[in-house]
Amino acid sequence: MADFEVDVLIVGGGPVGLAASIECSRHGLTSLLVERHAGTSIFPKARLVSTRTMELVRAWGVADEVERVGLPREDSLAVGVGSSLTAADFHREVAPIAEDAPQSPTYTYICAQDRFEVVLRDLAERLPGGDVRFATTLTSLDQDESGVDGVVESASGRATVRARYAIAADGGRSTVRERLGIGVEGPPPLGHMISIMFDADVVPLLTDRMCALYFIRSAVPCAVEAVDNERRWIIQTGYDPEEGGSEADFTPEFCVRVVREAVGVPDLEVELVGVMPWLQQAVTATRFRSGRVFLAGDSAHVSTPQGGFGMNCGIQDAHNLVWKLAAVLSGTAGEALLDTYEAERHPIGERTVGESLANAFITFRMMEGELSMKEAIARQAGRRSCEGLVLGFHYESAAVVPDGTGAPTPVDPYRTYVPTARPGHRAPHVPVRRGAEELSTLDLVGTGLTVLAAGRGWAQAAKEVAARTGAAIAAVEVSTDGATDVVSPTWASVYGVGEAGAVLVRPDGHVAWRTTAPPSADALAAAVATVLARA
Repeated sequence: MADFEVDVLIVGGGPVGLAASIECSRHGLTSLLVERHAGTSIFPKARLVSTRTMELVRAWGVADEVERVGLPREDSLAVGVGSSLTAADFHREVAPIAEDAPQSPTYTYICAQDRFEVVLRDLAERLPGGDVRFATTLTSLDQDESGVDGVVESASGRATVRARYAIAADGGRSTVRERLGIGVEGPPPLGHMISIMFDADVVPLLTDRMCALYFIRSAVPCAVEAVDNERRWIIQTGYDPEEGGSEADFTPEFCVRVVREAVGVPDLEVELVGVMPWLQQAVTATRFRSGRVFLAGDSAHVSTPQGGFGMNCGIQDAHNLVWKLAAVLSGTAGEALLDTYEAERHPIGERTVGESLANAFITFRMMEGELSMKEAIARQAGRRSCEGLVLGFHYESAAVVPDGTGAPTPVDPYRTYVPTARPGHRAPHVPVRRGAEELSTLDLVGTGLTVLAAGRGWAQAAKEVAARTGAAIAAVEVSTDGATDVVSPTWASVYGVGEAGAVLVRPDGHVAWRTTAPPSADALAAAVATVLARA
């Protein structure tokens, strides 16, 4: 018998692994998370928490905490370009918050990864069913037809683990992916990078110039990132080994010089906090699954940092996968449901990596002087607005029942999000009222399947189908006139269900089925059977 027996073994304790642990607990699964490092990240490797991820954070009940440790939107959701932070040629462009705001009950936020991970870890450790262990290394992983066997080692000794499934969230250099023999596809590494974290009294110099991200064309071209909008900052720059450069060049003296040139103050007092080398890549794993082991986050897809997509895409991986594992383990779904993880997430991973690569090329052109300051700020600011990518992605798989309608075709699908409840898409945010409470349609979706209905009678149909299948199915009937508890004058038209129809929303917030027909338990049962891969 193994020392630990759990439903899911999670390898990796970064944001994606912690999100997987949180989701496992929310869905009633037991999990063991192992992370080889002694604690959460000390470097703010990622900072941008996308609108979609903020929606999940909101559902997890920690949005206020994330916003408390992050940066105020009005001071941070902007991008700047100049020859230094204090140069006369500096330009600043603010994100279109007012334009994007109607699409969600929340919005993109800047929260440095070293702080974001602390919030997620605290939540993961508080929730029932989750066992989170740092300073613990996976040394062996095997699988058979019914489960996964692992060996983990820590200061307290060696232990064996038996799990039904495993999630590899162990980063871009995933040892699990390597063990499974899964390769990656993409261009060669884009650059050898160096992150310089430092403390300095910079804020007083930045009146009307506060941004989350600054692109600086100084003697050593770099990006400057705000960590706490107080004293802590990060500079991202690089070197070319083919020109004789190496990480050894970044001595404390040289790093201080880079900082001073980027700020534009020759005698600035600088306290170096840390220097971290890393490789800029844009690759996608050829497969996201091998038997009972699933890849998520950077183990599945590595984006360039331009756009801030990597962590967010990985958290969406976990959100997509865990509800399916729970449905299969509870016996309410067939094993084939798990095939839809790769079918749905691999195309999204590829697209996200590709968009991050496009952003990187813009940055390269800017840093090499191919773009004027005006062109550079216009391009960079334009690519900061990406709700089309973040909210507009959709799935096509056996866990989605097509309704014959076509997807929206905006001119710029990267920037422009068009709300639609077409099957496969994220259920759109629409304000609704329940008594005196103002809610979003997103608040009506729980950890089971949810029927959102315009017509009376769907609640009874959902009750009948739940009894037949054993699946957890909640129903919310929405009226325009107050005939039901939940009221919205626009919901039915936005969702395209007519006066009597309904949508079936999956636990990950994506519409699985839509109908304009009146209530029918048989039609709903057929949709549930398809979505859950019930024979």
